[in-house]
Amino acid sequence: MSGLDARLRQLIRQDVQSMHAYAVQDSAGMVKLDAMENPHRLPAALQDALGKRLGALALNRYPDGRVNDLRHALAAYAQMPAGFDIMLGNGSDELISLLALACAVPSCAGNECQRASVLAPVPGFVMYAMSAQLQGLDFHGVPLTADFELDEAAMLTAIAQHKPVITYLAYPNNPTANLWNDAVIEKIILAVGEQGGLVVLDEAYQPFSSKSYIDRLARHSHVLLMRTLSKFGLAGVRLGYMMGPQALIAEIDKVRPPYNISVLNCECALFALEHHEIFATQALDLRTQRAIILEALGILPGVRAYPSDANMILVRVPDAQKTFDGLKAHKILVKNVSKMHALLANCLRLTVGTAEENTQMLAALKESL
Repeated sequence: MSGLDARLRQLIRQDVQSMHAYAVQDSAGMVKLDAMENPHRLPAALQDALGKRLGALALNRYPDGRVNDLRHALAAYAQMPAGFDIMLGNGSDELISLLALACAVPSCAGNECQRASVLAPVPGFVMYAMSAQLQGLDFHGVPLTADFELDEAAMLTAIAQHKPVITYLAYPNNPTANLWNDAVIEKIILAVGEQGGLVVLDEAYQPFSSKSYIDRLARHSHVLLMRTLSKFGLAGVRLGYMMGPQALIAEIDKVRPPYNISVLNCECALFALEHHEIFATQALDLRTQRAIILEALGILPGVRAYPSDANMILVRVPDAQKTFDGLKAHKILVKNVSKMHALLANCLRLTVGTAEENTQMLAALKESL
């Protein structure tokens, strides 16, 4: 924080001063394959229709009951179980922060109190740890196995030791893109339930996945299911949603800021759901492109591509930084995740793009290895 007056620096929490801000790579002039975005835009006719609809909104008024129309539309689209409710967030990031805020309950024995904790497999989505730290909870990351599967024994031991108030399971995981074993997930859910904690199944990449937990959600009263419209095709809209038992959602929803979903975000999401078949076609195309990329990566010497149920592919190369720099020199921007965790040594994360973008990426990758 160089340049900040010393007296003002004293006002900022020390742990915040030691943090790094979330970095967004400069993508100007690049083929952007670094952030798991849907590369397809709305057809021109729908762009015009949406523009007229947004232009007619009363931007001088706070959001109203239209947000409830969106909640009901999302519940129907996701086939939410009976007896459950849905909560909206400004992206899943806000929902993750609100969960930490709502669940920051210390455990006390006598005069000794311990901070509440959040637990998740690592490597995983960085916001799980960041939200815990910012809300005053401890974060415990449990390493995956060498092939990015859940370490059942380690997870169960960590749950028993730390008694987390929230355990996150990404389904599929970011950045590894894989689905974990369902039987192991059920054991973890049961173990967390016995300790009195919550489990959050994060299905951010559901449009590209071969499975969902939605049909099993009603089995447990302590499991929440979180999704986002970012991967659906609305990354710029910033809209996440979380489903869970009505009484549980009602309590968590109390910490949600009023009017957290703008009228523009709300109307964009409703419009997209009305045309969900367009986005389903786009998702099908990306799943097809994913298979083409995986086949091409499989014959590249020195490259190991891991199985994917998302719109990204994790690859291990001989030298991640050299390959990343080579791709960037060819105007291809991917994500270098090699420093995120020891298990990701020399790994890059490739977003699945359009057919043309993927062809360019594969050609540049061959040149850059």
